[in-house]
Amino acid sequence: MATKPRARKGTFGDAALPVAGAYLTPRRRRGLVWLGLALGGALLAWAVLDFFAFGGGFVSGGPLSSGHAMLQNDCAACHSTPSAGDLALGGTGEVTDANCGTCHERLGDELGVYSFASHYLYRSGDFQRLVPSEHEMPCSACHVEHQGRQAVITQVADARCQTCHTFGSFGDGHPQFDVLAEGRTDRAGLHFAHGQHVKEVMERQALVDLEVACLHCHQPEADGRQFQPISFDRHCDACHLTATETTPRLPVGPAGAAEPGVATLAQIRDGGAPGTDWALFANPREFREVGDLVSKSPLHHRDPWVMENLRRLRRVLYPNAGLADLLDASAEVPAEQLPDLYREMVATLEAYVRGLRSDPSPAVQDEIANLEEILRQVRRALDDPYTPLDETELLLGLERPADLDPDQRAEIESLVADLTSVCATCHPVERATFARVDTDLRELRRAEFDHRAHVVQRRCLDCHGEIPVTAALEGGTLTEAQDHSGIHNLPAIESCQSCHAPKLANDSCVTCHQFHPDDGRRSQLLLYLDPEEATP
Repeated sequence: MATKPRARKGTFGDAALPVAGAYLTPRRRRGLVWLGLALGGALLAWAVLDFFAFGGGFVSGGPLSSGHAMLQNDCAACHSTPSAGDLALGGTGEVTDANCGTCHERLGDELGVYSFASHYLYRSGDFQRLVPSEHEMPCSACHVEHQGRQAVITQVADARCQTCHTFGSFGDGHPQFDVLAEGRTDRAGLHFAHGQHVKEVMERQALVDLEVACLHCHQPEADGRQFQPISFDRHCDACHLTATETTPRLPVGPAGAAEPGVATLAQIRDGGAPGTDWALFANPREFREVGDLVSKSPLHHRDPWVMENLRRLRRVLYPNAGLADLLDASAEVPAEQLPDLYREMVATLEAYVRGLRSDPSPAVQDEIANLEEILRQVRRALDDPYTPLDETELLLGLERPADLDPDQRAEIESLVADLTSVCATCHPVERATFARVDTDLRELRRAEFDHRAHVVQRRCLDCHGEIPVTAALEGGTLTEAQDHSGIHNLPAIESCQSCHAPKLANDSCVTCHQFHPDDGRRSQLLLYLDPEEATP
């Protein structure tokens, strides 16, 4: 009986190992293999066609958020050109910051409102923080898309923050607020006692509710989140600098003479120095001259006669004061307030320019042109929060006093004390300069706080209770150590964590922290259209 010949085995690999061909491609499964290859090829072909012809709707991870909905069928608006491997895995290429900046950044801005570098500057104004980071992440690492139309991609999960920050959520392991942990005091620049003033407000306004008295001075902004800066005209004028306030009788004489003295209104008018236009309209009846002595009554807040004479006396003590001579108050401020100093300097120079315009001499007009160019450059720098400002220019000379003998210096300093005696009731005076009042009232420099959202749950003194105001209202006496303008009347972090904790109120990072602190500049629409047009 004839036997069926056996199929010859093939060989496998370089070693020519024997193997049956049917083992590699079994006849029963060969159809499935070809079917899989056909389906894979069709899927790849459709992905390529979908990306280039239909905007990638097939391969996207899901619907875009409502803010990006118009880009649903235009993957190339956000994604770079995909590789074959990306397409094979269902991806559409990398999302670059440059693509995000096409819509979200203004023209020609290297750093930008939303750049990662903004996170390091934050509101500190410290340009040492503006350095490249090895942990720098693209926008898409935190703002994850394709989560649906209702997704809020600005709400970043804490896990994203914790890739760089070691502590957990606010309710678990967050450090104490820096302003309290470092034991710093307010830079108030003011002699002020809350107990005395609250008691006076309640009596004058016939108030019963203590919190209403607090809001007499701490007036909320329109949105209720923060408070307006303290203003003398709104908060202090009703009681301070009444019509009876007067300076002592002061000796008259040019400040630089051997016998120091103050300048009279007539001397200031005749001198015609820049910035003294106010003297042309001042009321002579406010001055009383008896022999070689002069006094002024009433006194006004930032009284121009007092400020002008103080400036003259300061020039004798510190002849190399430089740009600090353009300021009404001390230039010693934290870094984030430097722009305010430069704006004050600009305002003073602008007043000088206005006073010099009437002089037709070519030299003066040339100097005006130079000043206007300098002012234009300074204004442009102030409009850009990423331009460093040099505070040493404003402090120049104050550490190099004039070469005066001790008797001369003591006499001038005594005259400064007499000139500012009424002002010194509230304002410290050092080196013939008023301390700068911090009117901002904000101490959390790296976080946001919404008072309106909390006042429905807590009263003012439930949180701000470090100053014992109620004790003063009950007839008690508060010492300066208990109640002064430098006390941080802020609650510790434990007070906030009593509500903001897991299973209670929201305690995520983005509840208080804003990653892009400069996004308020979005309102400057002209900067986005044409930065050059927005230059002053």
